[in-house]
Amino acid sequence: MDKQNKKITGLIARYFSILILGLGNFYILKKALTPLTIHTTQLVLSLFTETNLIGDTIHTTFLKIQIAPACVATSAFYLILILIFSTSAIKPKTRLKAALTAMAILFALNITRILILIPAFATPYFDAIHWIFWHLISTIFVVGTWFATTKLYKIKSIPIYSDIKYLKNLTKSKNIR
Repeated sequence: MDKQNKKITGLIARYFSILILGLGNFYILKKALTPLTIHTTQLVLSLFTETNLIGDTIHTTFLKIQIAPACVATSAFYLILILIFSTSAIKPKTRLKAALTAMAILFALNITRILILIPAFATPYFDAIHWIFWHLISTIFVVGTWFATTKLYKIKSIPIYSDIKYLKNLTKSKNIR
């Protein structure tokens, strides 16, 4: 297989991977991330208070904390994976490392977000604080994680744009012949 065909095959495989990860309302990501999020949150809380887990609800001495599907932030994980998989010129091994690093960073930030929101639950400002975390801070988490990952792995190409530019140049060179 020549270099051009290999690059096109890789491009198709990357975008196919993005589609597979998004199928069934993020089924694959939810299946992996939900129990990890619930059990990690319970583990951290158990360092400070007695906990008991029943389904998706962590019972503590003072509160019942339900880890709802939105708390898992699956769409944020999907977005970071879209950014990584839609970026060209990354070797497969580096792409895997970047994806795992970005997901680990995002996971740690999400657990921190959940833990910060727990004390706010008892205040009349919970809805406002939750809205800020949900809409603003979560976006900052994803963007910050993306920039940190690109810097760490020295990623220079731009998601989607670099692929479009490559395909456009490919069609231009075909038209010249």
